[in-house]
Amino acid sequence: MHSDMAELQFREAIRAAMVEEMERDENIFLMGEEVAQYNGAYKVSEGMLDRFGPKRVIDTPISENGFAGLGIGAALNGLRPIIEFMTFNFSFVAFDQLINNAAKIRYMSGGQFKLPIVFRGPNGAAGQLGATHSTSTESIYATIPGLKVVAPSNPDDAKGLLKSAIRDDDPVIFLESEVMYGLRGEVSDEPDYLIPLGKARIAREGEDVTIVAHSKSYWIALRVADRLAEEGYSAEVIDPRTLRPLDIDTIVASIKKTNRCVIIDESNPYASISSEIAYQIQDRAFDYLDAPIRRITAKDVPAPYAKNLMEYYMPQEDDAYEACKQVMYAG
Repeated sequence: MHSDMAELQFREAIRAAMVEEMERDENIFLMGEEVAQYNGAYKVSEGMLDRFGPKRVIDTPISENGFAGLGIGAALNGLRPIIEFMTFNFSFVAFDQLINNAAKIRYMSGGQFKLPIVFRGPNGAAGQLGATHSTSTESIYATIPGLKVVAPSNPDDAKGLLKSAIRDDDPVIFLESEVMYGLRGEVSDEPDYLIPLGKARIAREGEDVTIVAHSKSYWIALRVADRLAEEGYSAEVIDPRTLRPLDIDTIVASIKKTNRCVIIDESNPYASISSEIAYQIQDRAFDYLDAPIRRITAKDVPAPYAKNLMEYYMPQEDDAYEACKQVMYAG
């Protein structure tokens, strides 16, 4: 471990980002269901009520449309809210606030208003939680001009990207995952650690195939790359980190090197993040492709509840591995 790195859980890295930013700027506050007295549904905000008091760490009723709108009003008046949804499935209750108000006020006011607000919380499937608690919302929010969408895959990125999101003057949708909250990893201790929004990370360099994957799908990509390496193939793994704006230049540069691409995406396939990435690759690098782009996604149905069906529904490592072999014509 480097001297300027600490090992933190994913939830601790998110908390560290919020604490550091709230200590830096008294206009920042956290609001949501159970974020204060209960320390957060997943203990992300543990200790923050004691540290900052009830005026800056605020419990709300079960009223997503109300507290999302309150946050937007606060942002319009000079504050910088962090709004936590207990799950992003509940953000649909506040959909009008997010896509009609937060996303469009700056545009519709001719730039007279900025809207520095972060909507954050767990996104996607987390085991057997049923269809209404398992939606991967990134492709929904990424279609809305005016919103930035971030989906980190590891604790270090979570801290650096969240600090940047809090400082951004536009609304940011910051998507986490319940199943990653306990994930441990090295996190920078630098006092002002920022990772710019809209910049992808080349997590692993390779020559034979490019695998693009964000959030927890990223970990599937790494396991596939390990399996391919045992057979003598080198996969390049790219984590976009920010889905809107998308760093397509980094992805296209990789395609021009490997000439093959597999995208792993937990979204439902229709009009998904993987759809958009595949389109942009063919638009910018068609002549460099030696095989059709493959994508491994969730199945095109609502998430099931039964354990065996849930495993079938989610993107599978074996399918991603086979897709890589197919685009390399490796049998």
